[in-house]
Amino acid sequence: MDLTVLYRGPLASCDYDCPYCPFAKRRDSTAQLRADRAALERFSRWAADSGDQLSLLFTPWGEGLVRSWYRRTLAELSHLPHIRRVAIQTNLSCRTDWLADADPETLALWCTYHPGQTPYDRFLAKCRDLADRGIRFSVGVVGLPEHLEAAHRLRAELPEHVYLWINAAEGHTYRDAEADDWTALDPLFPYSRHPHASAGLPCRTGESVISVDGDGTVRRCHFVRAELGNLYDDSYRAALRPRPCPLAVCDCHIGYVHLETLPLYDVFAGGVLERIPARPSAIAMTITPRRSRDAG
Repeated sequence: MDLTVLYRGPLASCDYDCPYCPFAKRRDSTAQLRADRAALERFSRWAADSGDQLSLLFTPWGEGLVRSWYRRTLAELSHLPHIRRVAIQTNLSCRTDWLADADPETLALWCTYHPGQTPYDRFLAKCRDLADRGIRFSVGVVGLPEHLEAAHRLRAELPEHVYLWINAAEGHTYRDAEADDWTALDPLFPYSRHPHASAGLPCRTGESVISVDGDGTVRRCHFVRAELGNLYDDSYRAALRPRPCPLAVCDCHIGYVHLETLPLYDVFAGGVLERIPARPSAIAMTITPRRSRDAG
């Protein structure tokens, strides 16, 4: 079968401390880092030995690529013939020379620029290095007012083919004029601006998309806590089937991208995991920005 797996192990330490970040923040102890490494290596062995066609997205609470075991795992998995895609969410603070050991046809990066956490020129230089290496990657910014100038600068200076996405900031309400500023940078921003009503709607998670934690516990996605079984004893397989979303809303891209009622599998065809549209120059024609009734 073709299976998409979102993996999130116990790693929670990050070299950044963004005030708007909803993820866990802690300094992992040596023992915690060893446990994360062991969990990742176990998952990597499972993926390498799998008889399925796999697409893998690593979504760590912390920053994975500053850890050697994440860099090595991604590079090794990228060369396996049954791995369609292996991608990771990253702040791109790591060095990039390790990418010479990866297959650029398979590996991809979902990069986020965090103004105030790293010098702009350093981040841009790394993006240009990725492009020179032929690595597939997208770049994004959290849509806070204080980030708008940096986002405009990024769009002007990134390679033209690189998609710049904007995430709606958690807890921030966008009036139409403000939303229009972000939509001018990312025509797909309206999908992020409002949570998506999802209760009872068909979703690929739990059928062809699963979430796995460091212990191998399988859930349909990161946001639904009900367990489907365990990855390592194959008990999850009996639970894979079409199923509606049990939540009232879905407001995170890694969740709502899998809703069958949205056209995002067509928009991101070939780049769902790394958030790269199939035709970046044509995405403006795929949607009509939605305005809220109470927006001013």
